[in-house]
Amino acid sequence: MAEVLFYHLEQAKLETVLPDLLAKTLERGWRATVRVGADDKLEHLENLLWTYADESFLPHGSAGDSTDHPVWLTTETDLDANRDLLFLVEGAEVELAEIEHLTRCISIFDGADENALNKARQFWKDLKGSEHQPTYWRQSVQGRWEKQG
Repeated sequence: MAEVLFYHLEQAKLETVLPDLLAKTLERGWRATVRVGADDKLEHLENLLWTYADESFLPHGSAGDSTDHPVWLTTETDLDANRDLLFLVEGAEVELAEIEHLTRCISIFDGADENALNKARQFWKDLKGSEHQPTYWRQSVQGRWEKQG
């Protein structure tokens, strides 16, 4: 049974939220897959993770890389069994059966994108009849993430 977290982006951008969440993931010793909804978005995120901060980077890999990195970026639906977390970004989707072995599945969606909102709502509805535990997180005016439901 996976804990499923929904991060509703209203103030912050994916480019600031995702690196912070991935850094926390690595601090806990977890391994993550970031599933991206489109190839052009994947390339953008690959570049971002190398350059998001002057003093650090997030070790990651993607298709064509033979090194087993703790963060894996992909547009594919095959999920490595040795991963603890799955991040869904930029319109990526998941089947409930895929997250059975995960510690967490994290859906990050843009509140200004109607399509992204609809996908998140449908995923939430799908989870409601399952054994998974969904929680909804929203940013406060101060920029802190607060659990809303």
